[in-house]
Amino acid sequence: MSVVTTAVDSILEPTTAIHAWEAASGTALTAEELTGWVSGRLAAHEAAIAQLLGVEGKRTPENSLRLYDVAVEQLSMAGAQAGVLNSVAPDKAVRDQAQLEAQRVALAGTALSLNRDVYDALAAIDLTGASAATKHYVERTLLQYRLAGVDKDDATRDHLRQLHEKATRLSLEFGRNIQEGGKTVEVEHSEEMEGLPADYLARHTPNCDGLYVLSTDQPDMQPVMTFAKSDALRERMFLAYNTRAYPANGAILLDLLKARQEIATVLGFRSWADLATADQMMGSAANVRSFIGKLEEASRAGAKQEFEMVQAFVKRQKPELTTLNAASRGYWYEQYRREAYNFDSQSVRPYFPYLQVEQGVLETASKLFGVRFRKSAAPGWDADVTVYDVFDVDGETRVGRFYLDMHPRDGKDKWFSATPVVTGVKGRYLPEAGLICNFPRPEIDASGKVIDPGLMQYSDVVTYFHEFGHLMHAILGGQTEWAGLSGFATEGDFIEVPSQMLEEFFRDVCLLQSFAKHYETGEVLPAELIQKMKLAGAFGRADWVRSQLYYTTLSLDLHDQDPAGIDLDRITKSLYESLQPWQWIDGNRMYASFGHLTGYSSNYYTYAFDKVIALDFFAQFDPENLLACPAAAKYRKSVIEQGGSRPGRQMVRDFLGRDEEFEAFRKWLNEEFEATANSGR
Repeated sequence: MSVVTTAVDSILEPTTAIHAWEAASGTALTAEELTGWVSGRLAAHEAAIAQLLGVEGKRTPENSLRLYDVAVEQLSMAGAQAGVLNSVAPDKAVRDQAQLEAQRVALAGTALSLNRDVYDALAAIDLTGASAATKHYVERTLLQYRLAGVDKDDATRDHLRQLHEKATRLSLEFGRNIQEGGKTVEVEHSEEMEGLPADYLARHTPNCDGLYVLSTDQPDMQPVMTFAKSDALRERMFLAYNTRAYPANGAILLDLLKARQEIATVLGFRSWADLATADQMMGSAANVRSFIGKLEEASRAGAKQEFEMVQAFVKRQKPELTTLNAASRGYWYEQYRREAYNFDSQSVRPYFPYLQVEQGVLETASKLFGVRFRKSAAPGWDADVTVYDVFDVDGETRVGRFYLDMHPRDGKDKWFSATPVVTGVKGRYLPEAGLICNFPRPEIDASGKVIDPGLMQYSDVVTYFHEFGHLMHAILGGQTEWAGLSGFATEGDFIEVPSQMLEEFFRDVCLLQSFAKHYETGEVLPAELIQKMKLAGAFGRADWVRSQLYYTTLSLDLHDQDPAGIDLDRITKSLYESLQPWQWIDGNRMYASFGHLTGYSSNYYTYAFDKVIALDFFAQFDPENLLACPAAAKYRKSVIEQGGSRPGRQMVRDFLGRDEEFEAFRKWLNEEFEATANSGR
């Protein structure tokens, strides 16, 4: 380690705990202890910046970029763990404080992005002989400084700081309202529970008032939308789920859109959407709209055909049902698949108990990426958290750690996500990341008897693979020289490629059969049932693309116009009706709980764009040897291990030898119809 970082390391000694929850003097972290831990990281951040600005003579990557990167590293660690605790801390007082600490860290980040002296110091670095990754880091950092407004006058920079502070506060409030805005649906008559799985009914029995009480958490909500025969119950659950943070988040969202638009205007951009795409692979809002048009054209005919097939089926089953509303979608797709493919998605749930799925995901990732996982005794932020250390293929060299917080609890974030915990930097920190999910919880008594296996739907298993793809990107991409290039530090519209690539492995029969075994009998999931599941799962892909188009276009439209003219209810409904055949349900306020509006802002297109890239990537793997074919090693080396060390466009070309093409996506989109045509069904 160079002498440059020695002073910074000494600053860290009073707060040597890498993890905020380890700063607790008692059994649990307090709000005050969290503040102290964050303050220690921010002090180290400020010390590194002070040293950077004090460098005399010629500036080099070692004497200047290294100090800047230490500042970034400390800021990232503070922000990541404040964000984690804001989402998952068991104590509400700590969650509330974590939100304030996240705002404090964000404010420090904004101040750094507008510090003209730091910008000038970085711009003065002599990059002669520097590595390609180092040059990329400096060039991208300088671009982001310019996009932040570092070249504006003092008054303008001060105004931008205030706007960013406001936007951060509003974003955190928006997310917290979703997190803590869970609702319940009461069911008075048992007939309304008809169609729900037996294990679901076993977990939901009438209370002392004779009522079934269902929450809007995913393990409660999703089975209702998929299996409940009662139209009324599904509609009540739909509205409860889509009004979780209403009305509070309506006003917050409008204020957030106004703040973002003002930032864009001050920086000389037409809209926030143009600003937010300026340093992305896509490049501009106009390019996003062009991509949306391509998706719309590709999915239009297939979505129309899918809906007409389901509609005809419903008319045969319930002639009196003249319209299909948004709360009917999941249920009638399930019913159609049962008849058309002889596939009942409940039939595979006994093969997917939570603990077996977890083990299957771990084994798949171990083989694909050449790593080993071992449970660790290291503490997490809650007793629910399982901790794993990651070792390289030799089984001896530890390369990282991850935390699995996988089941719902009160006050916890209700979605599914991967999050950094410790930013990895070669020679300083091993990367750490976590999964925050809401899968069914298994229950095992003291004797080891399974009370509830926590059976998962196959879509849950796909989600687990997806999120684990993010996790491996954070760990294996976190071995870089620079914190600013570590793990997730790619363009925002490349970040979903590793996750969507890994979920494709779920389609492999041999891989599935390695862990999909009946929780009672041990029977392996039959290949015939897997084939039915795959065909049934392929039906509805065009409809899925239309849903993505809806979310993508809504996020773009909200950020690509004057916020003063936005009527959230009108734009949400009119856009839905232009893209979806399922009847709109009045009272739907989905925008109030659309959490991606804070994280991705205008750039929700990332999911669909990266799906195209991921499918093209997956097409390079040998279907007869997915986990050990040459493409597997190439993918780890040229994509996953890079973190953000290369531009996303370069990583695509390094792996494919060209830019992504639409053909793999087209085949995926039409797989069910082509299989049907070939079978003559």
